[in-house]
Amino acid sequence: MPADEWLLGYEGFDAAAEGTREALLALGNGYQVTRGAATESTADGVHYPATYVAGLYNRLTSNVDGRRRVDESLVNLPNWLPLTFRHPDGPWFSRPVFHVAHQHVALNLRQGTERRDMVVQDPRGRCTRVVQERIVSMDRPHVACLRTTITALDWSGPLHVRSLLDARVTNDNVAEYGALARHHLTDCATGHQGDACWLTVRTTQSLIRIAQAARTVLYQHDGPVSRQQLSGPGHVGHEIHLTMTSGTPVVIDKIVASNTSRDRAISEPLDAALGEITTAPPFPALRDAHLLAWEQLWRRFHLRIGGHDLMWERRALNVHLFHVVQTLSGYTADADAGVPARGWHGEGYRGHVFWDELFVFPLLNLRTPELTRALLLYRHRRLPQARRLARALGLAGALFPWQSGSDGREETPDWFHNPLSQRWMPDNSRRQHHVNLAVAYNVWQFHQATDDIDFLATYGAELLVDIARFWAAVVAHDPRDDRYHIRGVMGPDEFHDGYPDRPGSGIDDNAYVNVMTAWAFARAADAYRILGGHHTDDLWRRLEVNDSEVAHWDDLSRRLYVPFLPNGLISQFEGFADLDELDLEAYRDRYGDVGRLDLILEAEGDHTNRYQTSKQADVLMLFYLFSAEEVTALLHRLGYDFDPATIPATVHHYLARTTHGSTLSRVVHSWVLARTERSKSWHLLRDAFATDLSDTQDGTTRQGIHLGAMAGTADILQRCYTGLETRDDALHLHPQLPDTLTHLDFDLRYRGHWLRIHCSRHLVSVRALPTTAPPVTVIVNGQAYRLTGESCVRQDLATGQPRP
Repeated sequence: MPADEWLLGYEGFDAAAEGTREALLALGNGYQVTRGAATESTADGVHYPATYVAGLYNRLTSNVDGRRRVDESLVNLPNWLPLTFRHPDGPWFSRPVFHVAHQHVALNLRQGTERRDMVVQDPRGRCTRVVQERIVSMDRPHVACLRTTITALDWSGPLHVRSLLDARVTNDNVAEYGALARHHLTDCATGHQGDACWLTVRTTQSLIRIAQAARTVLYQHDGPVSRQQLSGPGHVGHEIHLTMTSGTPVVIDKIVASNTSRDRAISEPLDAALGEITTAPPFPALRDAHLLAWEQLWRRFHLRIGGHDLMWERRALNVHLFHVVQTLSGYTADADAGVPARGWHGEGYRGHVFWDELFVFPLLNLRTPELTRALLLYRHRRLPQARRLARALGLAGALFPWQSGSDGREETPDWFHNPLSQRWMPDNSRRQHHVNLAVAYNVWQFHQATDDIDFLATYGAELLVDIARFWAAVVAHDPRDDRYHIRGVMGPDEFHDGYPDRPGSGIDDNAYVNVMTAWAFARAADAYRILGGHHTDDLWRRLEVNDSEVAHWDDLSRRLYVPFLPNGLISQFEGFADLDELDLEAYRDRYGDVGRLDLILEAEGDHTNRYQTSKQADVLMLFYLFSAEEVTALLHRLGYDFDPATIPATVHHYLARTTHGSTLSRVVHSWVLARTERSKSWHLLRDAFATDLSDTQDGTTRQGIHLGAMAGTADILQRCYTGLETRDDALHLHPQLPDTLTHLDFDLRYRGHWLRIHCSRHLVSVRALPTTAPPVTVIVNGQAYRLTGESCVRQDLATGQPRP
């Protein structure tokens, strides 16, 4: 790794790690992402060049082991990268036939550029230096560029350069999907127009038309040049013949535009792509505009950690922020795309949207709230589909699917393959109806951060109402305890889809689900009250909401059942204590990583339903989403005499039974340990930083980065260690930094104010930048301050008194 927190670099070649590197070196702009594969590479099991457009899906039908299944997947688009060279008497450059004497690849995180520098030797011993710089423009969302500089080191003579657009691609990024249909593109057409070439294809089921156009230009060459047009089944391009002089570099720029029929403000994709490359300026100007766009983005996402010997952690933080920013941008909002669990970096989870926005939006709310607003509209536009899903279950309201894609229908497969046993296992995760609660939480947190009444009235209230109606239809009253119960669901844990004697039928009274449902009822009622004075009578008439229904929500929010263990701690679900204990350490000794204990036990003929184990945080999600004071208030509202002093014991009880089979697990556990065991919290945060950088999830990073974990690690620094909360119409700060950190510096946006915040062990400083926004309340360790534009608050943490 280079000694620079803004560079992610790799020396040499490692076949086993190449797929992971390609995902981590990917470049994007929120509209499209291109993996960091070598330009001469093909999908050969080691490399996987691929480009994806946000929200571009297609369905295919497969027949596997006698089962018919339909899967919607993010589509691998035609490969725009191919550019290689050869001597007339030799083969095209590729790693198998050339000797690579030196290679260094580096991603500049500050600039959003990738640089590759290598020295190669052909079979006849001729040495050539190749330097490539790649960008996916953050200024022009449809444009990607590649500058290649070739220098003959110990030879002179003719050289051929080949540049292609290649539609001979399939979805082959995930080995477990190898038996499934994977040919998503059809009707390929190609052509040339002047010095440009173009290619069009169509997806087989969603009928989305995709066009690419490329212009390859030679610079800094005074000798004779000839150009041949190339075309064949599924590909098109140019071959350039030139004469090289030893020691004299030649520059080749490839500028590519990609458009689809989903794009806005275009007449037709090919016309748009050709127009884009015709009017695009030369590479240096494209690069300058791209760098300026990234400079502006990093101003918004400024987050700096202070301390000694933290180069690795700073780089990891920058890597995580970089991938969040280039996955989700204003261009993503225009694409009507959701928050993909694996970014747009690969085909893991088929590019689907789960609940990861729960971990992403808190970061965006305080940086780019307009982007959060647009991404929440992805859910609102799919509300009709969510209503249909609820009706299919015989329920009122709306149920958002566990896995969502293009139109919001349930995309969760019925079966998944266990590579350990080579058997198919039933996938009952569509019972994770708590995704509904994540949507409600996101709506409310956005409102708290922005005070955007218009959004709440136009979109947010409708989401909250339909989610409340769904849960009101789910709950069942039990006269024996005069409480309401929720049965037949799955919690975030995922290891328990039922009880030992009835697998697959769900579990009862999951504590996280029940408490969150009570919270959601209360927030729906709050929205009704908040909007009462904002001329929203038409909204409530349209939704048929009345005082009686709101009163029912309020009653439900006070009478849901919450299970407790015999020792007085919150139980993960009813009957959790009756399950067998499992010696996780013995399994770690036998298998090493037990994150996917469900696969291990199934291969042994057993099932996680039998044991008190968790794949990831479940009960503890309550302490991730809410402060101890908020959880206590929620449980008191429900009539339980909850003692917050039991929280540390609750954390340790479940941490000892958790396998961390999800990348989100260490994020949540780092958060909930921050107030009681800051050293252990920091250790888990570092583990979460390493998830993709060290590919700790058994090689899954090559299938795409883990976006929720990346945003969640940054949010631990932004909100958890600073005690930052947006609630009760105020911004709260109560910092408790781990010993490793001396301070945190970051900027955030709160209700129209840009605030510059410094937190150390001795001082909290909040400075408002110039603005005309109304004053806001900032509460530091319980002391309230009124902040206006260009004002500043400084509090000494030792005395609790303001500093000048």
